[in-house]
Amino acid sequence: MFVDSHCHLDFPDLASREEEILATMAANDVGVALCISVKLEDFPRVRSLAERHAHLWATVGVHPDNDGVEEPDVARLVALADHPKVVAMGETGLDYYWQKDAPEWQRARFRTHIRAARETGKPLVIHTRSAADDTLRLMREEQAGEAGGVMHCFTESWEVAEAALEQGFYISFSGIVTFRNAKDLKEVARRVPLDRLLIETDSPYLAPVPHRGRTNEPGWVVHVAEEIARLRELPLASIEQATTDNFFRLFRHVQRPV
Repeated sequence: MFVDSHCHLDFPDLASREEEILATMAANDVGVALCISVKLEDFPRVRSLAERHAHLWATVGVHPDNDGVEEPDVARLVALADHPKVVAMGETGLDYYWQKDAPEWQRARFRTHIRAARETGKPLVIHTRSAADDTLRLMREEQAGEAGGVMHCFTESWEVAEAALEQGFYISFSGIVTFRNAKDLKEVARRVPLDRLLIETDSPYLAPVPHRGRTNEPGWVVHVAEEIARLRELPLASIEQATTDNFFRLFRHVQRPV
């Protein structure tokens, strides 16, 4: 069984095709998917997906790109996370690619999520783009390693991966690792310890080869696993087993299908 550790099934491109999306997951032996929250206003949709389907799970959080939305505080996040299908805090982090002024509100929001994760004991789903140094610094300052978590859709250098690994975090690869021009990222995928490796789609974005350019979906996470297996010269079954075991080890509140 494969697991998609990060997807956005509540987004319109996928929500309108829910049954089709779930059927493709089943056809490709993708047995579990984690549905990621990006705004508190939309969190009820994410939670509802998880409530309706035993093999879907949810997070709660506010994406760092989202300005002008309901701002979370620790108490609010802790309260929303007190649900059996909500298993992680995020998507949170820093993004200076779109927020080029590197706003302080982003850093304050990230700290809020880390504190809520530590209080709940539920891991973090961290997004970082053009902000690696500050992301790692805030993780250290707020002792994010106590909660643990994953650096999702990783696109940074080996040095950044190593620093996150030192704090106890997992590294997750998306369809980007299948792209021909992602040479540096492929090298990182070769080097991440097998027991800290996760795979994801970040659907509806970043469809892997051979579906590049199309609307991504969780059933295609197998192509990410295939590329990592090729890069590491391992059987696909080894990557399937490792990434699935890692997912359930990190997201310990998720019930593993029997």
